[in-house]
Parts: sequence; structure tokens; C-alpha cells
Amino acid sequence: MGRTRAKAKKSALTVTKSVQSSSSSATPAISALLDKAQELIVQCDFPLARKFIDRALVRDDGSTSEKNQAKEMMGVVLLETGEVDEARELFLTLLPPHPTAPVPPPPSAHLYLAQLSADPHTALKHYQAAIDILQTQLKGKAPSPTQRDEQDEGEDEVRSNIVRAYVGMVEVWMDPEYDLCFDPAASSTCDSLLANALQIDPHNLEALQCLASVRLSQEKTEEALAALLTFPPSSPDAPPAHNQALVAALPLSARLARAKLLLECGAYHEALNVLENVLASDDSSVEGWYLMGWGWWLVAERQKEGGEVEGSEGLTWEDIARDSRDCLETCQMLHESQSDPDTPILEHVLELLGTLDALGIMPSPVQDDDEGDVDGWEDASDGEDVEMS
Repeated sequence: MGRTRAKAKKSALTVTKSVQSSSSSATPAISALLDKAQELIVQCDFPLARKFIDRALVRDDGSTSEKNQAKEMMGVVLLETGEVDEARELFLTLLPPHPTAPVPPPPSAHLYLAQLSADPHTALKHYQAAIDILQTQLKGKAPSPTQRDEQDEGEDEVRSNIVRAYVGMVEVWMDPEYDLCFDPAASSTCDSLLANALQIDPHNLEALQCLASVRLSQEKTEEALAALLTFPPSSPDAPPAHNQALVAALPLSARLARAKLLLECGAYHEALNVLENVLASDDSSVEGWYLMGWGWWLVAERQKEGGEVEGSEGLTWEDIARDSRDCLETCQMLHESQSDPDTPILEHVLELLGTLDALGIMPSPVQDDDEGDVDGWEDASDGEDVEMS
């Protein structure tokens, strides 16, 4: 865990693939239009994806499966372009009692509607409906020696969606905007839901991080940290670099969430290692600089109280607090330049900077790359003590 010096938000579910047509006529097959639309959705080119989906929807020669797939994809595009009400209405056409709804309905429609529901009870019903459909799909995936790889991939996707639905239910129960979080049964219900999720996939990162969040809310810090350290799964004798590489391969949002939870668990060394990797891959991350600054603040606070954190040996708490300030000031600069909407982050940054001001912690001196001089330091060659200005 080295010291980082400062420098000057749920993705859409993959739409189920339809059976590709082998037709090679001048008019493209509907499956080809939908494949192209899916490719454009992945590339975030939603306006062009919408044109391909529209072409598929106006055709009369498509199968019912293809039409439903096109509706599902159009719902995704509408969501991504901010047309939430239109997306909701379209997803509802894929569910009973709508006369054209497929049987069984696509579980993804339930998952999207759960996320769009303002009522927590409606959201929970949609999540449970999705789980029921997905569980049926999972039971129906009998092993076949000739198609083992394809079936394994499909089964993994189903398992992932089941876990995601369970995690979504936990998030509804924990959301302070709803009354459910004050229900006496909230804690035990979340435990039960997460147990179901981890039974499906014991090493699912999303479920483990959700479990850690629940344990923190229950003031069970050691259990929260144990849940976090369950990922990545590896043998006991695996070198630390192996595990770090597995974490580094995670999406940026997952690494940031992991770092935040590690900080809340008091695992500062592990959290700062994750954040160093985050900022190495994206040094414009507002949340990354915020968490790094907060992390160094927590380390300085522990060191000031006489404790130690791995990686901070030989440093004074003032040195560490200065690193914290550098990171927090970088966060503030990026927050303003990017017009970042996360106001709570900025408020906390300003609060911490105010405390550092009161402690007399000034920013680190700026290194002059051309001459090697450091502003704010006296020339050490005159034999006088070197002091921070």
C-alpha cells in the first residue's frame, strides 16, 4: 500500500438471444436486425439501436419470440434515453394479463419493473416473480455432453440473474426511503434472502458485498469483513498478487463499492490497495479520490491515536493527513470541473478539509519537475532544519 499523491453510478440486463435465421435474402432477417440492435445497445448507441428495433417491430414475418424480444430491447432503449414511463408501459405488455404477453413471460421484464416501481411491495412482487421463472429455467437446464459449454454459460447467466433479484429485494428492505427498513422482520428477512442468493452462488461478488453491507447495518463488523474477504475465491496458499489481480479485473463500480465497505470495516490497508488500482486505471474518478482521501484521513486518525496501519510505517500522522488533503482537494477540483451531481461527497470533502485546516495541515509542496526544487521547503544545503511552510 503506497501513498498516492494527488494529480493536477446498474447496467441493463442482456436481452435473451433469439434463434438466428439462416436466411440470406436482400431483406435482412429479423434476427439479424435484433442482433445489430443488441450490438448497438452494448455500444450505447441507443438512437441507432432504436431504428433497427423499429424495423423489426413493423415487420409481419417475425415470430412471436422475435417480436417479444424486440419489445424488450425497445424497453431498454427507452430507459436509457430517459423515457421511463414509456418503458414501463412497454414492459407491462410482456406480462399477464396483457393479451399478447408470452407464456411464460421474460423474467427480465419483471426485473426492470421492480427497479422502476415506486411502491416497495410491488417491487418485491416483481423480483419474486422473476426468481420463480428463473428457478424453473434453471431446473430445466439438464446437462448435455454435446452442448456442455453453451449450457454452462446459459446456466451461469440464469444463476447471476437469480442472485441479482435476491440482492434487489434486500436493497428494497434496507432502503431508508421505505418503511420496510423499520419493520422488525427486516433484519431476519434480509438474512434469509442473502442465504438464498449465496446458496445459488456462494462466491457471487454482488451478494457478498450486499451481505457485508447488511452486517455493517447490524453492527457485525467482523462478519462484514469476512464476507468481503470471501471474494476472490482462491486457495489458502495463493499469493496476494493473484487475489489483487482478480479484484483489479472487476468493473470500476464494483471496486469502488468494495473499497468503501473495506473502509467501513476498518480494513484500511486493503481498501487503499484497491483504490490505488482504481486511480491507476481512472485518475478522473471523483469517488475514487474521495475514498482515497477519506481512507488516508482514517489512517492518520488511527496513527494519531497511537495505532498503526500496515503500509504507513515510518510516517507521522501529519504526513498521512497531508496525503489525505491532497486527495480530497483533487476530488473537490474534479467534482467541480465535472459538475458531479453527488452532493454528499462534496459536503463530506469540505467537512474533512475544514478539520484539516483547523489541525494546521497544509497541502503537500509542489514538485518542480524541471529543477527538482520543492516549493515551500528551505534549501537543505545551508544546514538549517527543513520545515513545512
